[in-house]
Amino acid sequence: MSNTGTVGYLAQPESTELQEYELPTPKEGDLLTKIVRANVCGSELHIWRGEHPLIRDGALGHEALCRVVETGGDVRDNAGQELEDGDLVVPAYFATCNECVRCGRGQHQYCENAYKYWSRAPGEWPHFHGTFASHYYIHHDQYVYKVPEDVDETAAAAANCALSQVLNGLDAIAVTQGDTVVIQGAGGLGLNATAVATERGAETIVVDGVADRLERAAEFGADHTVNLNEFETVEAREERVLELTDGLGADAAVEVTGVPAAIDEGFQLLGNGGRYLVMGNIIPGKEAKIDPGKAVRKSVEMTTMMRYAPWYLREALAFLSEHGDDYPFGELVDAEYALADLQDALRDSANRNVTRAALIPE
Repeated sequence: MSNTGTVGYLAQPESTELQEYELPTPKEGDLLTKIVRANVCGSELHIWRGEHPLIRDGALGHEALCRVVETGGDVRDNAGQELEDGDLVVPAYFATCNECVRCGRGQHQYCENAYKYWSRAPGEWPHFHGTFASHYYIHHDQYVYKVPEDVDETAAAAANCALSQVLNGLDAIAVTQGDTVVIQGAGGLGLNATAVATERGAETIVVDGVADRLERAAEFGADHTVNLNEFETVEAREERVLELTDGLGADAAVEVTGVPAAIDEGFQLLGNGGRYLVMGNIIPGKEAKIDPGKAVRKSVEMTTMMRYAPWYLREALAFLSEHGDDYPFGELVDAEYALADLQDALRDSANRNVTRAALIPE
């Protein structure tokens, strides 16, 4: 067995390198894992392009399914299950220090030290800071959970981002039985939101401009789809949502487009007393015209969310265990690349030649 591994590194925007390092021996309470598969998330594309407000270089990747290869003593996951060599696990990509003011208030997803391991330069020990690599080092203050045996590996690899955040987000706006929910965007977050809202008994309306994505949304439980190319104006889409909701407008809406203009449209698609979850617009510096009177006159309650409370990762795995066969979670990835082809995977994803790419280390 080789005692070295490979790390994908962003040297500068749109330029990646592969670097080789000796595998570290994990400290007490930590884990050294081997990457089974890692997904290219939209956040990685922002980082790769140089758009992220905090990260300019460093090891890349945060969504992955990992196999334990060495434990730092007796290590248990955050559900209390003992971890051993060979176990499949998924980690939260951010740290939870339990020492800062935010953690002390129970706001663990806003930990002031959340990124203390993520995207560090690979030259810093323990080198394997990102999941676009052959191995990944999991620290004792990262939440981590053992993967149930009945969860598909492709689905498990995405649990620590999209599904966890959606579960937390839909709880935050109290989506429940009988609600009508508009989901703006049918990418990874949107499809996960559609499945979760459907399982909660909500009626779902998914808005997107790509026919293939809308077809996939129907497979994830969408009751209705609205194609931007058919309903070309905001007014036309508002009229369609009113038709589907007996003239009332939606009870809740979820913005996962990353398009600033979608937020003002969301106000129009909601009914009186509507709840609005905005998760897609994560890059500062982009502007949109918003009419606040639309929201105020409807008494819209707006919630924004970044990351998720880390224990939602356990709920995500439980959701996949119970409902993974009901939706095509295992088919969300439509292209697989070797780690050696990291630059191609990022470029193809950025150019939308693929919808969802995965890296499979050799």
